[in-house]
Amino acid sequence: MAEIAFLDGGLGQEIQNRAKADPHPLWSVKVMYDEPELVSAVHRDFIAAGARVITANTYTASPPRLRRDGDVSQIEDIHNTALQLVRNAVVEAGDDTLQIAGCLPPLVGSYVAEVSMNYEKSLADYRQLVSIQAPHVDVFLIETMSNITEAKAALAAVKETAVLGYVGLTLTDDGTNTLRSGETLEQAIEQLLPLGPAGLMINCSMPEVVSAAMDQLKDLPIPFGGYANGFTSIDALRPGGTVASLSARSDLSPDAYADFACSWIDTGARIIGGCCEVGPAHIAHLAKRLQQDGHHLTGLSV
Repeated sequence: MAEIAFLDGGLGQEIQNRAKADPHPLWSVKVMYDEPELVSAVHRDFIAAGARVITANTYTASPPRLRRDGDVSQIEDIHNTALQLVRNAVVEAGDDTLQIAGCLPPLVGSYVAEVSMNYEKSLADYRQLVSIQAPHVDVFLIETMSNITEAKAALAAVKETAVLGYVGLTLTDDGTNTLRSGETLEQAIEQLLPLGPAGLMINCSMPEVVSAAMDQLKDLPIPFGGYANGFTSIDALRPGGTVASLSARSDLSPDAYADFACSWIDTGARIIGGCCEVGPAHIAHLAKRLQQDGHHLTGLSV
């Protein structure tokens, strides 16, 4: 049938859900300070579930977030710890076709509806993250981009290396194909494609929203796909807040999520995975469904 680049699921939220401590603004990065073996266990579980692309646990370790919620002087140590943990899990699996994905997140916080991000400042921050991660990763996932400026800055930083960058955009819950900044998906595509992303995805959005966007992605000249979240809503989360303000859907079973993902593949999507509240059980069930349908699960083009 088709080759599907098969990502892992919602790493940070799965780590937080298993953690002993209450949520912190630094989310799974804070858990990694206290329970590094838990991070390793989640990586192993996603590998066992069938994921071919395993993401480093650095989502909240951006310079602005560490300045606000932690200790920015520790940024290299945090990233190196996360990179070593994911490397150990991949090596332990004994499968040299597994890929490690670097993570370039929104700098200030998830779902921040800012159009007027400062491009040069964002570029400098992303260059710092890229310089730490690039020697240790196979690809970059530029994830959960709420505005075009930040996505362009992250992609520009990646393009200064030999590592390919795949861009994930997050959209509003109303199915209008609108970024959380108010900019349209069409505008994002027009501005990002000339910069040379290796692929474009919709991520950390409701699966129904990912489905609504597929028609606009299906004619792209590059690979596209989606990895949705399982939150009821993200409206309560603010920069500096915690995921304690969010709740998981009760209707997004592994089978229900697989139904969504298979429908994306039917439109031509070739990059599939999961985001927050899509755990190893979802990924394992989805892998089984895809293989039963004759698809071959692979990594991303590098």
